[in-house]
Amino acid sequence: MSDLVSVAQYLEQSVAASTSKAAEASLKAEESLEGFPLTLMHVIASGNLPVSTRLAGALFFKNFIKRRWVDENGDYLISLSDVDAIKREIVPLMIVLPGNLQIQIGEAISVIADSDFPQRWPNLLDDLIGKFSTNDMVTNRGVLTVAHSIFKRWRPLFRSDELFLEIKFVLDKFASPFLALLQSVDEQITASTADAAKLTLLFDVLLVLIKLYYDLNCQDIPEFFEDNAQLGMGVMLKYLAYDNQLLEDKDEEDQASVVTKVKSSIEELIQLYITRYDDVFEPMANDFIKATLDILTGLMPQAKNDVLISKALHFMTAVTKIPKYFELFNNEGALQSIIEQIILPNVTLREADEELFEDDPIEYVRRDLEGSDSETRRKGCTDFVKELKEKNEHVVVSLVLKQIKAFFLKYQEDPANNWKYKDLSIYLFSTLAINGSISNPGVSSTSILLDVVGFFSEQIFPDLVGSVPHPILKVDAIKYIYTFRNQLSKEQLIQILPILAELLQSEEFVVYTYASITIERILAIRESNTSSVLVFKKSDLAGSSQVLLTNLFRLIFKQGQSPEKLAENEFLMRAVYRVLSTSEELSAPFALNTINELLQIVSIISKNPSNPKFSHYCFESLGVVLKYNQQSLSEFLDIMMPTFMSILSADVQEFIPYTIQLIAYCIEQMPQESSLPASVAQLAQPILSPSVWELKGNIPAVTRLLKDIIRVNPGAYQDLLPVLGVFQRLIASKTYDVNGLDLMEHIVTYVPTEKLQPFLKQIAVLLLQRLQNSRTEKYVKKFLVFLSLVAYKKGSDFVVSFLDDVQNGLFEQIWNSFVISTIPNMGNLLDRKIAIIGVLQVITSGTQFSSKYPNLFAPSLEVLVETAASESIVSMNNDFVDLDNLEEVSTFGSSFSKLSSISEKSFDPVPEVDLTTGLKSYLKDTLLSFNQKTGNSLSGLAPQLSDKAKLALHSLGLT
Repeated sequence: MSDLVSVAQYLEQSVAASTSKAAEASLKAEESLEGFPLTLMHVIASGNLPVSTRLAGALFFKNFIKRRWVDENGDYLISLSDVDAIKREIVPLMIVLPGNLQIQIGEAISVIADSDFPQRWPNLLDDLIGKFSTNDMVTNRGVLTVAHSIFKRWRPLFRSDELFLEIKFVLDKFASPFLALLQSVDEQITASTADAAKLTLLFDVLLVLIKLYYDLNCQDIPEFFEDNAQLGMGVMLKYLAYDNQLLEDKDEEDQASVVTKVKSSIEELIQLYITRYDDVFEPMANDFIKATLDILTGLMPQAKNDVLISKALHFMTAVTKIPKYFELFNNEGALQSIIEQIILPNVTLREADEELFEDDPIEYVRRDLEGSDSETRRKGCTDFVKELKEKNEHVVVSLVLKQIKAFFLKYQEDPANNWKYKDLSIYLFSTLAINGSISNPGVSSTSILLDVVGFFSEQIFPDLVGSVPHPILKVDAIKYIYTFRNQLSKEQLIQILPILAELLQSEEFVVYTYASITIERILAIRESNTSSVLVFKKSDLAGSSQVLLTNLFRLIFKQGQSPEKLAENEFLMRAVYRVLSTSEELSAPFALNTINELLQIVSIISKNPSNPKFSHYCFESLGVVLKYNQQSLSEFLDIMMPTFMSILSADVQEFIPYTIQLIAYCIEQMPQESSLPASVAQLAQPILSPSVWELKGNIPAVTRLLKDIIRVNPGAYQDLLPVLGVFQRLIASKTYDVNGLDLMEHIVTYVPTEKLQPFLKQIAVLLLQRLQNSRTEKYVKKFLVFLSLVAYKKGSDFVVSFLDDVQNGLFEQIWNSFVISTIPNMGNLLDRKIAIIGVLQVITSGTQFSSKYPNLFAPSLEVLVETAASESIVSMNNDFVDLDNLEEVSTFGSSFSKLSSISEKSFDPVPEVDLTTGLKSYLKDTLLSFNQKTGNSLSGLAPQLSDKAKLALHSLGLT
């Protein structure tokens, strides 16, 4: 049983950098004890402990639940008594916690509900509803917050019968008391207009009610809400126009009031309704459109209103998409009014924007960058203007161009004081010029009414090369190139690149950051959106890549020596990666220096990994240097290993998968039966430790290294039991079973058969148990590839014995049920090739198959020739990796962060056979040889084959 005082002390120590590692290790040791989660919850609930300790407890509890609640099969990983205790106490706990702790516990409840609600937690809803009160709004707020943490899970989910059954279960019990509470809160707000404290609490409750309103309607509009639409939406309309100065702080510039938050949530809700349920919403739509327009024309420009204005603009964009509503303002007068009263005020730079540019430049860049998730006025206006333009391009472009011309005149009258007018003009022109949205590859289409290249020459280029009255105009010029890089010719971009490189010398953070972003994006331009061929080649960077890298590294180190500041600007590190990957082997003369620079950065940021994107591109950059400097791998590995061993010994979990992948890549380039470097050999035993395999993010990387060690030095593991223990662990997992089969392929291929012999039956039993009890399509296909590879490497008789030694005759059952039926469905080209070659090996060689299972020859042959002749083959990916379309690395977590620059190549046991044309030739040659050896036996089989198989055999010249 865990001790509350000890756990509290560990949590307190975990907050301090000097004691955090030891404290976390102590907590990890405690978490296996029964009663630990309950002790943790008591620490979180204790008002006598410091808030920092309680918050550390809440964070640890949330992560504990994520790690330890259930496995991938839904089975509990902690004792049932702890499960029951958590469910009993977590809701009362969350209800009484302050907001910052509530958020963490709410996430934990969401994780629990994801696996347990409603089947294994059926009383949860009744418990929540039972706590509703007409007068205790503090409790109501807590109960509703718990409910929101459960129901918000539905928002991003795909529709399914299971999901709708869960929603129906909730609605049947929750909808009526929910609406009754909404009415009660509305009535109490109306009766309490002069009581600021009571109003604040009531609006807190109203805010969560509106979020729940969205949750309950997010998948489809329930009949209950459709029947009560006038009532529910009537409350929404009332509070969209609500005003009470008691709840507004006139001196507050940045933090939104609770009323403003309520209005933002209402805008989000009505956007859902007008987009998805317009047949229900239509009678009220005009009132909401008018109320939203009143908000957009009436709010002050302070930052505290930004989210509300952004949400309101998103609603108006959704309105504009529907023709019948767009007609309300589809005339020149209405559109001019919208442009002048809504668009222009909300895209004009404010003093707050200038302050952000100077005081928090990295945040300025993230908000300003296209594709940002930030709720900014400019982003909302951009979407609104684009939709207006799409509906009536000529009028909208004409009206905005008049404004742009007027603003340019004002700028020219007094550039020093009127520079914002040029910023505004560039922003408006860019918004009008773009057709559609900006994707990672850039703008693909522009308006035929606007000359993007001419605007660049006249208005942008002078600011790019000359002096400007404010650095934001320099940023605007760079951003214009970033936005319209696809519209500029390669010749123009080649002239621009040195200018951007020069801007890396700027003292302005945003200027040099945008320069690095734009350099990176230019180098990433492809010949088309579907092409893997890059426009810029290594020759284009000959002579300049080293200078670019020097400047980029200088800027990275300029941020400071603290891990957090050094890793703050991921855009610089992404540019380093792109320059290196474009330069390829031309980076060789300065590769050693590059490795040392990157290792220095890794050493610093490993003390406190804080920016996942920066870290990822740092390790990708190391991978690129290794990839294009094969001749120096041994030297580079020696240089890297001290830093990597430091990371491994310090258990820097965020970086372990990266370091292991880099080490594995170096080993993969060594020939078989080489001598493992001593620095890597010392890892052979530690990577078998169970604790290494507990972290899911480690598994693909450590499996890769383990396979490489076995390939290069099969004798590294004199005792195979720990290695087979790893295999058994992986094969039991639906997520990592493929890794287990990959490992077993290497074991069977490289470990001498006599050493493996005592374990073969148990290996087969484990594989077959998984095939029988919880197989997936992915597992069956990989199992077939495994058998085929073993057949090719060890021979036909080995495979037959491998299965029949478990139970005589089992081979025939597995062959009929899984092998023959799966081959035609092999989509991956390499897997299909291995399967065909392996099965061909089984039926045409050895003695056991022909003597024990001659009846299997004809159906096997039929499947082989039909599959080999089939044109419906899904090709494997080539080596090109489109980092832009990979899932963004945004947080450190349990998932595996794969290094694309040194991604593992699929194991091809027959590389001499081409994946397409070579396969048919191999099949033909093998069958011809078999036919000759068996005295033209294939012709005698013809009557047993399908017409398609006969035709395929004939086309191969075999009949």
